Amino acid sequence: PTMARTHLLLASVLLLPALATCTTTSRWSAVPQAPPDPILGVATAYNADPAEMKVNLGIGAYRNNEGKPIVLRCVREAEKKIANDETAMKEYLPIQGLEAFRKVTSAVIFGEDSPAVKEGRIAVVQSLSGTGALRVAGEFIAKYNPGTTVYISDPSWGNHHTIFQRCGLQTKKYRYLSESMGLDIDGMLEDLRAAPEGSTFILHTVAHNPTGVDPTQEQWKKIAEVCKERNAILVFDTAYQGYASGNLEGDAWSLRYFANELDMELFVTQSYSKNFGLYGERIGALNVLCKDKTTADRVLSQLKTVVRPMYSSPQLHGARLVAGVLNEPELKSLWNVELKEMADRINEMRTALVGALNDIKCPLPGPQFADWSHITRQIGMFAYTGLSEAHCKVLTDKYHIYCTKNGRFSMAGGNPGKVKDIA
Repeated sequence: PTMARTHLLLASVLLLPALATCTTTSRWSAVPQAPPDPILGVATAYNADPAEMKVNLGIGAYRNNEGKPIVLRCVREAEKKIANDETAMKEYLPIQGLEAFRKVTSAVIFGEDSPAVKEGRIAVVQSLSGTGALRVAGEFIAKYNPGTTVYISDPSWGNHHTIFQRCGLQTKKYRYLSESMGLDIDGMLEDLRAAPEGSTFILHTVAHNPTGVDPTQEQWKKIAEVCKERNAILVFDTAYQGYASGNLEGDAWSLRYFANELDMELFVTQSYSKNFGLYGERIGALNVLCKDKTTADRVLSQLKTVVRPMYSSPQLHGARLVAGVLNEPELKSLWNVELKEMADRINEMRTALVGALNDIKCPLPGPQFADWSHITRQIGMFAYTGLSEAHCKVLTDKYHIYCTKNGRFSMAGGNPGKVKDIA
């Protein structure tokens, strides 16, 4: 026993330097500090600002005329029904998601009369909102078409490049915005036409983020011709259906033209963050339109193999809320009313801002602009103002008006009481 105690004592003494090293230096000490997210970092800076008069135009979430977040009335009613349903359990969902949600989500974007919906030619997985849908799509594309290059509009949502690059895919930009804040359709078509056959094109279904500049129907038809010529893999990213104009059908025109009229195979992502106000519920879907049901069934089986090691199964509550509204005619009608209310308020803010800028004869952001009307020509949540990074810095540092460095204003962040201050 004495010898054993001596050995233990000696071992503990010898281990002391190693223990000291473990407690004073982390094995992760060489990990660099990541830069703030260019969009979410705006909210962090805004919250840290002690100024009384400050405005957050960076946030991508709806606010009412008092600048407050809201919960839609249809969502409140659906939530009450869920809370009062004593048969509702909290079990894991299947990998592909809640069946009641999956049955209705494709009809929202493709249309209830869509041949693809009726024929079961769409593989659908519930996703962690639009971001998760894009990541699942990227992983699937990387597995079955690893040599494809992903073409993304310039500019685009800041996360697009990162998502597809993390899937191991190369990304490139195609021209999109003209100097005067209109669509550079000629540059766009030229770049897409020059892409290798089998490239992947990311297209914004409606309310292009960050510009709010959308192709016309005739321009969409020209884009479709090039997509067919290049035999492109198409991904329609849909974050603002119904929220852009207040009309679900009109906002889905581009996608339905490609899918229903041209019968083109494609991916469609859906987010219910904006149009349902379910930002924190992370509810969305990935739809893969195929030529036949047999192929769609096989694609679904492989999408499940992407989801399983990523997050195993999706969340439940948001799917129940969306399904509860869409499967109840009265609540669905109320949702359509509330969509129009949100879209109208944002459009009113566009008009009010341009009016206030004109009233004070605000200098234009550059010589390429004749006036501020580009703001009212755009649609959706955001206004791409044309302001430079230097302009935005002055707005923030001197006037406590926060926006992203590219001059993107969230029109939902403005309200009638502050529109003159913003101008």
